[in-house]
Amino acid sequence: MKEQFTPIYLSKKGMKDLRKSISRLERSITAAQAELRELEYGTSHEDRLERIGKLSQIESLESELAEKRHQLANAKILPRKRDALKVVLGSVVDLIDTNGRIVQYTLVESIEANPSDGRISINSPLGQSLIGRKVREIIEWGTESRINQMRLVSIH
Repeated sequence: MKEQFTPIYLSKKGMKDLRKSISRLERSITAAQAELRELEYGTSHEDRLERIGKLSQIESLESELAEKRHQLANAKILPRKRDALKVVLGSVVDLIDTNGRIVQYTLVESIEANPSDGRISINSPLGQSLIGRKVREIIEWGTESRINQMRLVSIH
């Protein structure tokens, strides 16, 4: 039976970051394997414990690498042409807060999200509130005790 997969849509930057992450993991695994080979000659109890720790580290890195490779295999670049009338995955939005500050966010998949870099997940509370919205709408999100508000001023 053929496995079904849902594509993961990434920006060009997100795709580049994912490839860099894979490359970094591959280098880390190679370095850890070299360190493990050096430890093979030790016979003390500490040497054995160090080998076990190194094997565990390699296993963890390989697991993370497999996950990243799977993500890359299922990744697609966000479509270039997007609806500028409504917010969708890949939209770049400008919002103005109650103090008059303008912030810009790009709506991305969760694996690419980095709010400090202006990329928010479509699954985040703000991301969910933005999907399907139009310019000049007030966006609200938060909890019962604290509601945040911003106005959507443009969609790119």
